[in-house]
Amino acid sequence: MRNPRAFTKSLVVGAPAPMAEIPFKPSRMIHFFDPSNEKMLAKLPEIAKKTDVLLGNLEDAIPSANKVAARRGLIDIAKANDFGDTQLWARINSLDSPWVLDDIIELVTEIGDKLDVIMVPKVEGAWDIHYVDQLLAQLEARAALKRPILIHALLETATGVANVEEICGASPRMQGLSLGPADLAASRRMKTTRVGGGHPGYVVRTDPDPGDPEAARPTAQQDLWHYTMARMVDACASNGILPYYGPFGDIKDTVACEDQFRNAFLMGCVGAWSLHPVQIDIAKKVFSPPVEEVMWAKKVIAAMGDGSGAVMIDGKMQDDATYKQCKVMVGLARMLAAKDPDLKAAYGL
Repeated sequence: MRNPRAFTKSLVVGAPAPMAEIPFKPSRMIHFFDPSNEKMLAKLPEIAKKTDVLLGNLEDAIPSANKVAARRGLIDIAKANDFGDTQLWARINSLDSPWVLDDIIELVTEIGDKLDVIMVPKVEGAWDIHYVDQLLAQLEARAALKRPILIHALLETATGVANVEEICGASPRMQGLSLGPADLAASRRMKTTRVGGGHPGYVVRTDPDPGDPEAARPTAQQDLWHYTMARMVDACASNGILPYYGPFGDIKDTVACEDQFRNAFLMGCVGAWSLHPVQIDIAKKVFSPPVEEVMWAKKVIAAMGDGSGAVMIDGKMQDDATYKQCKVMVGLARMLAAKDPDLKAAYGL
């Protein structure tokens, strides 16, 4: 284990100093795009106006024959555009692939000044983060970058879940985690082919009616990902980094997508992936606090002053714990309102 004091020092001479605190920027939706798809790239400047994060995907969804073209496309689009306050991320290929080394070298040395975060797939333990951390520092020094590129890890193997706390604390570069349900399902040998969401076979059934044992017994579909998401959120919160829900694969089922995103939001996630433009608006709606809850939170904060003691508001007791909850809600609302004029007006900020 590294000495905690070492986290404040650069790993390589000439590399930028590590961040003492991870910046919390709007990231309600991480919108994926294929950098090898010219039609998609042409739409990107317009899509960037609607999103918090644009992510150039170099991994699973890109055929092997297109890997080099996708990498080149991401570099070219980054050089040709200024996306303003929309962050630019990249998902590199997995660390056991033949493409990953060139991914990291070329991205950092050619567009490192424009790249906010590198997403690393299939992270299994702190050792994976240590490898990427050291390599990034070497390349940042070579490219004379002024700020460190952050690391976002994908939680998509059983080993990764078992080591999630160590992963979160492995480096001061750690920006956050995303849940990757499809690969995680395969790693666990789960019997589902869905990408995120529930499953009609995963249910809780009511007890038999004593007066009519043969009567139909209602069921409630359960969430396959509840345990993992809760563990991920706790690991991120305890290490000062950010948790995200990953992909929801059924693009047409916007109702279930919104439900899954809202579950993640309520549990503490700050955003989710959008795989199609229709999911951008869903993520924006879900991961922006509801207006009525922001108004209520503002009311509680105003009534409690310094947050100590307890007060009754509309028949409900409010104390220091609810005050803290309200501060979280209003703090998020203020951050999002600074980027979104419509939200600023709705929240009265």
